[in-house]
Amino acid sequence: MRRSRLPAPARHPAPVIRLAAGLALGLGLLGTPARAAGPLPIACPAVGTHMKLASPLARTAARLRAGEPVVIVAFGSSSTAGAGATSPEASYPSRLQATLRERFPQARIAVLNRGVNGQDLPEMLKRFDRDVAPLKPTLVLWQAGVNALFRANGLANADAQWHEAIARVRAIDADLVLIDPQYAPRVLGDADSGPMVKLIDDIAREEGVDVYHRFALMRGWHESAGMAFDAFLWKDKFHMNDWGYNCFAQDLGEAMVANIDAQQRSADVSPGVTVPVTLSHPATTNALLGADPRP
Repeated sequence: MRRSRLPAPARHPAPVIRLAAGLALGLGLLGTPARAAGPLPIACPAVGTHMKLASPLARTAARLRAGEPVVIVAFGSSSTAGAGATSPEASYPSRLQATLRERFPQARIAVLNRGVNGQDLPEMLKRFDRDVAPLKPTLVLWQAGVNALFRANGLANADAQWHEAIARVRAIDADLVLIDPQYAPRVLGDADSGPMVKLIDDIAREEGVDVYHRFALMRGWHESAGMAFDAFLWKDKFHMNDWGYNCFAQDLGEAMVANIDAQQRSADVSPGVTVPVTLSHPATTNALLGADPRP
């Protein structure tokens, strides 16, 4: 029997507080006016967090060392697009961009949101050449697998589709991080959710690419930190809310920074000499992104 696709939710405000003004000031580093970050949730828990990326983000680290622009494409479905967030600025790609620019304040870093509600790998593969390849990304964050759970033969077809996705990213010479499904009641209610998480992990290990374990991160919030689902999920018990997106982005950002810092430390430089991350010349967002007009 074919399962119905989950509907995309409407935006829904949630009680939140604003982050420090200094973080908001960091959003205009590419030469365009800073957009207000909007209200954001309270601090993330120290328990049940801190995922790691096992494979080196070699291209990303090299471009940062050279002071070259870094374009990161967040590719995925509704939880990349930001369904359940109060604004586009509260989506995980926007929050990740703020986190990385805060950590590398002189670097030219852009995180582009290319999420589309309701899609999974078949639809994403069809639009890859339009929405990802022309941007010449340094790194692709590919979130998928959850909507396959609500389709006939979704798990059975995912293996070949993930291998194709990895091949497509390698063909454009970009780093890649796979992102597995969210830990949420509507995901846990599907018997294929555990096997899907394991499949993504197995494929990443087989192909030698990174996987960010979002499922484990959110399970840690619920089981280790003792948080109710309502604390990090939207009212549909499926998509994340502002808090969830922000803390997911922060942890992903910390994992990326740790990965890059490890490569910086092992770079072939003289003892006592650091490799600065600097701007070689001023650049605007349009110049950095090849005049791509989309937000």
